[in-house]
Amino acid sequence: MAARSVASESWRSGGIFWHNLAMAEYWTGAHTKHRLQVHLVWIPKYRRRVLRGKIAIRLRQLIREACKMNRWQIREMSIETDHIHLILQIKPNDSISGVVPILKGGTSRAIRKEYPEWEEFLWGDSFWADGYFAESVGHVDEDIVKRYVREQRERP
Repeated sequence: MAARSVASESWRSGGIFWHNLAMAEYWTGAHTKHRLQVHLVWIPKYRRRVLRGKIAIRLRQLIREACKMNRWQIREMSIETDHIHLILQIKPNDSISGVVPILKGGTSRAIRKEYPEWEEFLWGDSFWADGYFAESVGHVDEDIVKRYVREQRERP
């Protein structure tokens, strides 16, 4: 069976390019074809179990908005009560050390502004603890990592 070609929007200037469905997860840029994925994990300050209810819903919205604005694709997201798992596809000119502060800083500012009642539990300037976990996700490992992230939701 031959692979079909489809039209997709280019990340640059709204153009259209054709690609093979078997290669649909690969992005095309100026003289490049790439698939750069990273598994990120970060926690609230003091690993407080506060990522639930309306805060979890709002965080999901904020992360989606930040990724859309920066043209990153969310491959998988899981918001647990005390940490966030995210598998992102990023562009070659994006660094992990640049992506994480955008996600953590933007969500921290919004959450602290929209939920000032949390101020007494989260001293200082950030909703999030310092640091994060990052790991590249290869093509072979992706399904295993996705299953792991999904199974996080099922844990007690």
